[in-house]
Formats: sequence, structure tokens, C-alpha cells
Amino acid sequence: MADHQEPFADVVLLEGGAFSIPELKWRELLFVGAVRPDGAAFVRDPSRPLPPFRREGLLPAGVRFRAERAAGRVVLRSDL
Repeated sequence: MADHQEPFADVVLLEGGAFSIPELKWRELLFVGAVRPDGAAFVRDPSRPLPPFRREGLLPAGVRFRAERAAGRVVLRSDL
């Protein structure tokens, strides 16, 4: 199977530790509650299961992320 058919494998690393995932994967994270809003940012809810990603450690607990939609993807940057 090609990576474009496996949303868990479709992670694009960007400068500064940011990364992007397909918008469908982002909606899944919100739907299952693995990521929740926290003011203008989002945080990982460690009490909820995180759907699989091929890369480990993308959404560590306790880190706030900014999310920006762009061309069918969502770019996530840590909100330090």
C-alpha cells in the first residue's frame, strides 16, 4: 500500500519541529478526544487513546500545539 493510502504514515516534517498531517487524520484525533482544544491551541489528552502514527512522539502530553489548515492538511506547531 502506498503511503498516501495510509493516513497514519502520511506525516510531513517541517522546519522548527512542525509537521503536517492529512485533515482527515486531524479530524480523527479530535473525534476520539486524543487532542482537545485549550484556548487558542490544542493539547494531547493522555487519558484518551492516540490513533497510530508511523512516527513516535509526534503529540507528547503537556505540549500545546497551534493547528492551521492548508490545502487538505493540518500543520501543527508547538506553542511555546
